[in-house]
Amino acid sequence: MELSPQGRLLLERRYLLPGETPDSLFSRVADLVGGPARSREFLSLISSLRFLPNSPTLMNAGTASGQLSACFVLPVEDTLEGIFRSLTNMALIHRSGGGTGFSFARLRPRGDIVNGTMGAASGPVSFMRVFDAATGAVRQGGRRRGANMGVLAASHPDIEEFVTCKQDGGLSNFNISVGIDARFFRCLATGEDYDLINPRDGSIWRSIDPASLWHLAATSAWASGEPGMLFLDEINRRNTTPHLGLIEATNPCGEQPLYPYESCNLGSVNLARCIRKHEIDEDLLATIVRCGIDFLDAVIDVNRFPLPEIRERTLATRKIGLGVMGFSEALIRLGIPYESREALRFAGSLMGGIQAVARERSEELGAEKGSFPAIEGSVYSGDMRNATVTTIAPTGSLHLIAGTTSGIEPVFSFAYTRTIDGQQVNIVSDLVRELLPETAGGRDVAAHVRRYGTIEGLPLAAHTRDLFRTAIEIAPDHHVRMQAAFQEHVDNAVSKTVNLQESATPDDIARVFSLAHDLGCKGVTVYRYRSRPDQVLSRGCDVCIIND
Repeated sequence: MELSPQGRLLLERRYLLPGETPDSLFSRVADLVGGPARSREFLSLISSLRFLPNSPTLMNAGTASGQLSACFVLPVEDTLEGIFRSLTNMALIHRSGGGTGFSFARLRPRGDIVNGTMGAASGPVSFMRVFDAATGAVRQGGRRRGANMGVLAASHPDIEEFVTCKQDGGLSNFNISVGIDARFFRCLATGEDYDLINPRDGSIWRSIDPASLWHLAATSAWASGEPGMLFLDEINRRNTTPHLGLIEATNPCGEQPLYPYESCNLGSVNLARCIRKHEIDEDLLATIVRCGIDFLDAVIDVNRFPLPEIRERTLATRKIGLGVMGFSEALIRLGIPYESREALRFAGSLMGGIQAVARERSEELGAEKGSFPAIEGSVYSGDMRNATVTTIAPTGSLHLIAGTTSGIEPVFSFAYTRTIDGQQVNIVSDLVRELLPETAGGRDVAAHVRRYGTIEGLPLAAHTRDLFRTAIEIAPDHHVRMQAAFQEHVDNAVSKTVNLQESATPDDIARVFSLAHDLGCKGVTVYRYRSRPDQVLSRGCDVCIIND
């Protein structure tokens, strides 16, 4: 196992139990999930950093908590009792290390009548602030603060308030997304008014110009990076269990659409460790995928669910989400620029192969152990152990542990400063030392990268400049096309940020939204550089040391 200094620090601060080492952490996870029959195989899988499960599995396996899933969706009913029941359940999930998503679309709008009182409803956004404050008070397993996704249907009467609710600096523990339906896109295309519906009684509250809402969302995303767009029409068109109803919400990063009370556990294959002799070792990749599916399915059976409703709903569908990380590093090592047609073809072929192997293994497990109980009425006609098998997660912490790039994102910066539990860590990508010359035009390449985070401005060959483009140097439409290339071969959804230059306009963002929907993405998130004062990452750092 080759841990980077930042990976080791992250493990020490957030994952290791008292007296534990990274080796014993991985043994703890493998012993629980694999049992006597497969612990050695699973230990090899994760300790080699070829595959890592989501953070709650690493944190909680073999502990009193025993809650191993990352992704949850909870219902929010239109009663005071129902709202605060969900608030309590959210706290329990956050305490165990999970993240929660909610659709607030069933809550009556601000100003509507409240039965049995002389008052008026305060609306979904006011209750989101209550959830946000509660989240800030509960640390996940004593190690990190919880995260939420708030979704509001575009047809809700309070949609404009929702779209702009993060511009005042509030809701720091929420990501927000607008849930777009097929009716909205029909009205947007034809210029017809779009009716906003009171969920309490189904009455038309008022009608708006859909283009004005589209522009308002784009302008808000320009200013703050939010809201994202959640294309509920596409999510439900490709839902593998449509007989169970419509899906209305996702987990905090948007990659996992779920029913109320469903949960899902995720894991990611490290593509950078699947390269042999300047090409992907397809046999090795297939072996990792098959073992990863076995691992994630086994997690369901040893998991301790935080609520009986979650246990029942999760066991009915047995959803898992195998994804990838290190995609950008793999492209660079293969000599393929991220912004190229070759990269899009490679992405589609790669994920298509992973999806085929993952489904094949789930089908075999279904024949061996039994298919998921809710399979009758699903899209599957034969055996299938899991209703879904693939997801592309952001791998926010996992990629640092694995020492590679995050998810399917391009490199944001080849040098940056990251804060890990209060300690600032300066990081320079190993790719700088390994693949770039020491000098260019008499200038120190590493020093330039440490200062600016990019090779832009250095006199290097055109192919090298293309290969080392950072996220905001890549055209926004290519970001979307890359997401769509993966989404075509993913059961669940894809977490990806479309990074834009600081000079981008709201119209640029509106075009990104439209293109993402046209290409079959299930959602889209944008971020304009420096649009937030509390930006997590910035390009370059003052004092960075290249890892030896």
